[in-house]
Amino acid sequence: MKITDLSPENENLYFCCLEDWSDEMKESGELKQRWYQHMKDKGLRVKLCVDENGVVGGMIQYVPVEYSMYKGDNLYVVLCIWVHGYKQGRGNFRNKGMGITLLKAAEEDCKEKGAGGLVTWGLIIPVFMRASWFKRHGYKVADKSGIMRLMWKQFDAAAHPPEFIKKKKYPGKGADRVNVSVIRSGWCPGQNIAFERARRASAEFPGKIDWHEYDTNDRKTFEEWGILDGLYIEGKEVTIGPPASYRKIRSKIARKVK
Repeated sequence: MKITDLSPENENLYFCCLEDWSDEMKESGELKQRWYQHMKDKGLRVKLCVDENGVVGGMIQYVPVEYSMYKGDNLYVVLCIWVHGYKQGRGNFRNKGMGITLLKAAEEDCKEKGAGGLVTWGLIIPVFMRASWFKRHGYKVADKSGIMRLMWKQFDAAAHPPEFIKKKKYPGKGADRVNVSVIRSGWCPGQNIAFERARRASAEFPGKIDWHEYDTNDRKTFEEWGILDGLYIEGKEVTIGPPASYRKIRSKIARKVK
């Protein structure tokens, strides 16, 4: 296998997280493309892992910490590592070493750029982006929030560990109509699916919904909320990773309307 930087011919594949076969991914709209256009000149790095047959099987994307959801200085943040693991489309590439190969490539890239460390987030439950996996590869916990762990590998002895940015406020309830609020950056197609489903579902209740959308690519907006991405119905957060089904989101809105 080999590691390559993102090229124009692979951008559409990157925008759908290698799931070009997925009808569900088509629901995410163009939010990832907009985010990419905003971030591509701000230090965003994307690397792809290609197998011996020339097929892209994995990807990693990372950004300078000042464009992430964390506090830190002279650090890079891994937004996600994704190795395609479905039988559909390009097939299952898990357990072939692509994940660690991508992570090592990102580490070397960040060292060359003079970064003091590489940061990632991990979950303590056995799903996507497992904290235990990063721990096995030398990452240490810097901060905790619920089931999430903020982890990092220090390159420079003078570097300081990252911290979670605390949420500052939440969307409230509507006065005469149901308040549906989307706070979004657009970096994750999975999250974008939830946002677009909420938009479609809200449109089914004309005159009953107050729709609010906040773009956290505007750093001032992010700093106001302390939330990079979130979906809220009447002030209550809805799971966006993995995205709730359209039926579930519509049902939540319908109950509040009733």
